[in-house]
Amino acid sequence: MKDTSAQYDAVIAECRSLFLKKMKDYGCAWRILRLPSLTDQIFIKAQRIRGLQENEVRKVDEGEVPEFIGIINYSVMALIQLEKGVALQPDLSNEEVEELYVRTTARTKQLMENKNHDYGEAWRDMRVSSFTDLILQKVLRIKQIEDNKGKTLVSEGIAANYEDMINYAVFALIHIHEKSELSQT
Repeated sequence: MKDTSAQYDAVIAECRSLFLKKMKDYGCAWRILRLPSLTDQIFIKAQRIRGLQENEVRKVDEGEVPEFIGIINYSVMALIQLEKGVALQPDLSNEEVEELYVRTTARTKQLMENKNHDYGEAWRDMRVSSFTDLILQKVLRIKQIEDNKGKTLVSEGIAANYEDMINYAVFALIHIHEKSELSQT
């Protein structure tokens, strides 16, 4: 049996490393972004992944991996914005952001572990393209909730959708890494 926990941690460590390097380059300029802007960034990345999966010709030499990492990192930003509120200017130190990143991804990992327990790791039998479609569906749900001023009648809220997108993107990256490892043997 695969060690999902260790694989999850490895993917999140890769994403966090890139996130923190960008923080050193740009600071936390993203703190001024409103949730719809972050949702739109995730939408663009998911659409690009879908295009890569469907089109044979690529005009930009980047694959799915950086886009899934972007979905994870933009979703983490959105969850931090939900917790802290949108700032008028960059207002957090690199250390504060790293702590928020770690805390946020620990919550999403706990969610993944709870769902894995109940669903028996069914995600392992899914295709990467299905994760892409599920992420796009979640983005469209968030956009509708945003258009409804955050109000839902019976549905989970925005945070749960961002958390699910993180987990779907992690699962996709685990699949991609496993496929890459198999092709090297």
